[in-house]
Amino acid sequence: MNEVKQIAVIGSLNIDYFARVDSLPKPGETIHADRFDLFRGGKGANQAISAIRQGCRVVLFGVLGSDDEGAAYREELKKAGVDISRIRKVSGPTGAAFITVDRNGENMIVTAAGANQALKREDIARHATIIEDSALVLGQFEVSFAPLVEAARLANSRDIPVVINPSPFNPTFPWDEIRTDYAIVNRSEAAELLGFSPGSSELSHVRQQLHQMRIEHLIITRGADDTLVYRREGEILSVPTLPVLPIDTVGAGDAFAGCFAARLAMGEPLIDALRAANCAGALTTLGAGAQNPMPDRQRVDQHIEHLKIQT
Repeated sequence: MNEVKQIAVIGSLNIDYFARVDSLPKPGETIHADRFDLFRGGKGANQAISAIRQGCRVVLFGVLGSDDEGAAYREELKKAGVDISRIRKVSGPTGAAFITVDRNGENMIVTAAGANQALKREDIARHATIIEDSALVLGQFEVSFAPLVEAARLANSRDIPVVINPSPFNPTFPWDEIRTDYAIVNRSEAAELLGFSPGSSELSHVRQQLHQMRIEHLIITRGADDTLVYRREGEILSVPTLPVLPIDTVGAGDAFAGCFAARLAMGEPLIDALRAANCAGALTTLGAGAQNPMPDRQRVDQHIEHLKIQT
């Protein structure tokens, strides 16, 4: 049996307030929700759950509030198999996300950082051995930059792969201070990151941008369209997605990132990790909320052969 690999995730934990509507509201418009639910989310926790379900051990660095929601969330993560020993509790509310989803599965999301903003560089520095003993470091932008940069620096010093999902996008992130092995973005984030919408004709320009930002691979998810990978060396990779009829797209990107990180940490080639991630992201859209519908390794593997035929 292969050794179980450990991933360190630096990220957010939110309570998701989830409203279903016929169509998304226009500015100034008030509409009625057909249904209202509460789910546990936050990009850090979502990606941790996704990686766990692919067979990795996950240590999650994050912060929960002192409210009842935070206490319940901690217990649920423990039951899910996440190592919660590095999740701090602070006075105040747990982070929240207010999500509206229309009949086509499209969504609008507003987040309130709450306890997430209390994650500090020192939370990473004092537990440097956890980073150094991990097979991969995964982070997002729903926490402050300092702990993420610290984790990446520690990983860089040991040649441990760093995967960053710069979402929600923030142009002030100091990319040039670290080496990022894989940056995962969607279409709009790719345009914001590069300053233009990339195409095959701009390959040399994209490579120049990646060189300046010290990003080795730029992975662009594009909904139902092929996932693209721009590399500082080599041609563009194009990997087909799994055709589905989505119920909602909340959590699909996190399922992709967590699955990709897990498969990469376990030693799978880039193309295989991308196929698995595409399947995980697509399958997650078939259920409500972010974490509950995320597929396990067996279910992802059942769909990978279909993508291999297309590639």
